[in-house]
Amino acid sequence: MKRTLLESLPVDLPDEFSELCRGAKVYDSSCSPQARVLYIDRECGYFLKSAPRGSLSKEAMLARYFHSKGLTAPVLSYITACEKDWMLTERVRGEDATTDCYLSDPRRLAELSGKLLRSLHDMDGSDCPVRDRMESYFALAEENYTRGEFDLSYGDFESAEQAYRFMKEGRELLRGDTLLHGDYCLPNFMLDDWQFSGFIDLGNGGIGDRHVDIFWGIWTLKFNLGTDAYRDVFIDAYGRDRVDPRALRVISAAEIFG
Repeated sequence: MKRTLLESLPVDLPDEFSELCRGAKVYDSSCSPQARVLYIDRECGYFLKSAPRGSLSKEAMLARYFHSKGLTAPVLSYITACEKDWMLTERVRGEDATTDCYLSDPRRLAELSGKLLRSLHDMDGSDCPVRDRMESYFALAEENYTRGEFDLSYGDFESAEQAYRFMKEGRELLRGDTLLHGDYCLPNFMLDDWQFSGFIDLGNGGIGDRHVDIFWGIWTLKFNLGTDAYRDVFIDAYGRDRVDPRALRVISAAEIFG
């Protein structure tokens, strides 16, 4: 996980977090332009995430839910200040799955990733506060299609129109019956000597179709390993009997507009 030491604290840092940061080394650990993440090197470590007002409310709610399931660190604070949302969490022990020691054993990593995802999907999510993940998922795809925003690299379609038609025709194949991470990529789960220690970046989670996470599980292995050679290892570890190739392709069509 990339970390850049800050020479000074952000000028808009709320007073609530000033004492925690005082005297500690504070690093920028951001990986997206949509949010800023600070790592506060004090005690066991803390992460402070900030983003535009209202944009972290669902993530904070889901992080609290996943913590209740023993799947992530606790949310210590969530406030709105200076027109931003701020969320403070404890650090999940270990390092994310893109660390060299894990990438250097790709078969083991692919198998672990598949088994970990299946264990998540087998959990009872009947009390999850986000029940309609697929509704917002397809709403975003529709919005981006209308605006002409797409990336064909997420599928094997010849055009955005072809992908959109396939998504519309295949939507009925998808279900809303599984607890999802929502962005199941290697940087978003933490390992401690090959033992799972927790998920991070849970803002896209909720109850939806398992193939959303399966798609990203396959995609991240190809992206981070630079090869698609471990796709079958991942699928076999997850359970090939629970993977519908057509439903998976519907998700790839939707992700073109994601």
